[in-house]
Amino acid sequence: MYRERGVEGRFPEGRPMRLLLAAGGTETAAIEGISAAGVDREAMRHTPSADAEILVYGEVVRAPVVPVSPSGCPTPAVVTRAVRELLAFEVSVVDTGLFAPTAAPTVDVGASPGADVREPEAVPEASALFERARELGRTLPEDRLVLAETIPGGTTTALGVLAALGERETVSSSLPDNPIDRKRSVVADGLAASGLERGGAAADPERAVRLMGDPVQATLAGLAVGATEAGTTVVLAGGTQLLAVAALARHAGVEGTLPLATTAYVAADPSVALADAAADLDVDLTVTDPGFDDSDHPSMARFAAGEAKEGVGMGGVLALAERAGVEATAVREGVGQVYDRLFDGPKSERSPVDSDYS
Repeated sequence: MYRERGVEGRFPEGRPMRLLLAAGGTETAAIEGISAAGVDREAMRHTPSADAEILVYGEVVRAPVVPVSPSGCPTPAVVTRAVRELLAFEVSVVDTGLFAPTAAPTVDVGASPGADVREPEAVPEASALFERARELGRTLPEDRLVLAETIPGGTTTALGVLAALGERETVSSSLPDNPIDRKRSVVADGLAASGLERGGAAADPERAVRLMGDPVQATLAGLAVGATEAGTTVVLAGGTQLLAVAALARHAGVEGTLPLATTAYVAADPSVALADAAADLDVDLTVTDPGFDDSDHPSMARFAAGEAKEGVGMGGVLALAERAGVEATAVREGVGQVYDRLFDGPKSERSPVDSDYS
């Protein structure tokens, strides 16, 4: 494990915090029409690795490209990085089955990329991942942990896990129009291949991930359980993928307050019953609108149109900025600056947060 130095990360209340980004892959993302997290299948496999680099360094280092959707929407990592430059919170990246290597320092939990959810087992190592992450969550010293994800195809595996647990089956999408019928068909095929009825894994969340999920879910659920057991406050930063993690945590016995912070773009998705699903799980929901439709900068236009919506902890850090009293205009200005550096500026003009890893 590494510690990041030279950055004093604080919540608005002055309590030390850290954002943990679980970065991984699943073959489910290769299913046609499932995800917009990359211009093509090959680029998509590099997306989580690039997201980690952008979050840590403010630029891509080893990844071949900056992640964009086929229509040109940039990765939500641009937003999360912009807020990090404003608030200087600490970050750790957990390698939860990356397809491609990353230059960002990572915590290794021994994960491999997940299989297609239509296979009999999507994450054969789910129980081992959960336990390793649970131990990691118990030992982290911060008062609060903000848990985030980057995994193309993750809303489909989230739907699979919710079905396996018998919870409300509602997920968002990185695409403007949610291909929910396609996702439901994929999940139905996965349940059949696994010999699992809906709700058949309600008493066994690790089994739900093993049969119908992805390695990011196993890791984040383990982190949430372990940190909660240690008395650490956990904030789930994301949309319906983190809602599925909340469901796993609840089925693993986590009680008490469980906050979920997401964007207005997820909440406004007409195919998602977000508030109802959060209420089902007794999740404390926070929704933040960054007002990207008030900007004419190209970095924000596709977000405002309902693309990407969430990821890399975007909703969580936007809520953090709002609580810290940062004006939305400052956030938007920062997003534009990060975008411009990533796509136009030479490396000498880029300004990563001062970090030293050991």
